[in-house]
Amino acid sequence: MTRFALEQTSPVPGKLSDNTVEILDRATRSLAGGADVVVFPELASGGYVTRPQDVAKVAEPLDGPLVQKLTDVTRKHGGLVAVGYSEREDENYYNSVVLVGAEGPLLNYRKLHLFDTELDGYTPGDDLSVVETEFGNFGVCVCYDLRFVEVMRVLSLKGADVVLAPAAWTGGFDANVPTEGIVRQAESAIVQANLDQVAVVAVSQAGVHSEFNVSTLGGSLAIDAYGEVILGPLSRQNADSGLIDIDIEATRAAQVRTERIRPRTDRRTDVYGLTYKQEVL
Repeated sequence: MTRFALEQTSPVPGKLSDNTVEILDRATRSLAGGADVVVFPELASGGYVTRPQDVAKVAEPLDGPLVQKLTDVTRKHGGLVAVGYSEREDENYYNSVVLVGAEGPLLNYRKLHLFDTELDGYTPGDDLSVVETEFGNFGVCVCYDLRFVEVMRVLSLKGADVVLAPAAWTGGFDANVPTEGIVRQAESAIVQANLDQVAVVAVSQAGVHSEFNVSTLGGSLAIDAYGEVILGPLSRQNADSGLIDIDIEATRAAQVRTERIRPRTDRRTDVYGLTYKQEVL
């Protein structure tokens, strides 16, 4: 079993120092309490900022203070931490999620599909990778990426057991935004988890920061490889947290539903294919 901590925060946009302190405190508490993998929302360190001047103020490089401090925390307590941050590399800024362990970053994912005003402040990424760890094989996607089914399918075919999906879920895509229960973005993740036979740990920001025109939906949840919600949704209004155990071996076994129902091998790759960087999966 791998124990996941879902740390749904409500970061104040622009308050890099305060938000980082909260991340470190929550990560320390969760790891010390027995969690193996702690997952935070999209842009958790600097808050949901998209204007270029605001992004520049909170962005830091991959080897910056956030990752260095999280490395120290994981070195002391064990486990892994995934957190969204504004990444700076040379003149470019990325909406990134880093997975950190005792030896430093294991995976640094840059959001492929930028949403709305994110196009003003960030450069899109171009890579989908899966990392093998002692706690399972992990891929990462972020928020709007869930609306593109190819992303999770690529990650599943590249060997992910669990897709970590930090988010800052908001309105703007769907005609109706429910005020309670499961958000529409999570409905997409539930269906894809079942179809792709991967578990999903989706952790969103929650809360309203009206002075920054930020309103996020919360509702973080965990889903098993049969599309069953096994934790959540967490609070739709406020910061929250939850713990859930995911059986990695059972997740892998979900690729075979019966002797004659094997979704991975039943794919008709003689008729269609999915291409990732010239590689047909």
